Amino acid sequence: MEIKQQCVVALTWTLKDTLGEELDVLDEPVEFLVGGEDLFDAIEEALQGHEVGARLDLQIEPEQGFGDFNDQLIFLEARGLFPPELEEGMTIEGSALPVGCNPDAPKDVIYTVTEIYPEHIVLDGNHPLAGIALRLNLKVEGIREATEEEIGRGSAGTGFFKVHALHATPPGNDTLH
Repeated sequence: MEIKQQCVVALTWTLKDTLGEELDVLDEPVEFLVGGEDLFDAIEEALQGHEVGARLDLQIEPEQGFGDFNDQLIFLEARGLFPPELEEGMTIEGSALPVGCNPDAPKDVIYTVTEIYPEHIVLDGNHPLAGIALRLNLKVEGIREATEEEIGRGSAGTGFFKVHALHATPPGNDTLH
C-alpha cells in the first residue's frame, strides 16, 4: 500500500537541529493521520507515494514547521498572580492566564514558563522549536486505511507536533495539572 491522503502511517524517526543536536528519537512506531492535523504539510508531501520500509531525510525550515520566533509573544508577569508551585517548563493555555496578566497576551497561545524570579515570571508563547530548522530522518514502519473516527477527528490520536498545555488555575488553588 502506498501512502496517500486519509491513511495512517506508522513512523520512527530521529529529529535533529541543523547543528546535529538530537532533539527527539522515536524508536517505537507511532501512528499519524496523513491528511489530518498530525503532521506538517512538508512531511505529508514528502511521504506521498512511499511504501513500508521507505526512509526519508527531510529538512524542515521554520516556516514549514513551528514558525519563526516572535519576540512579541514574550511576557513578563507578576509572580504573585501564579501559584507557588509553578515551575520552569510548565505550560499554560492563554485562555487560562490569571486575571491581572497582560491583556495583550493572546488567548489562543500556549505559554511556557521560561524563567521564575522572586517578583516576576517570564512566559513565552512561542513553540519551543520556533525559529529552528529541523532535520528529520524518518522510516515508514506501517501503512493502513484510516478509520472514519480518525478522519472525523483529523488525527490518529498523536499530537507530537503540538504542545499540550497544563491547565493553570488561579492563585490559591493547589492544582496546576
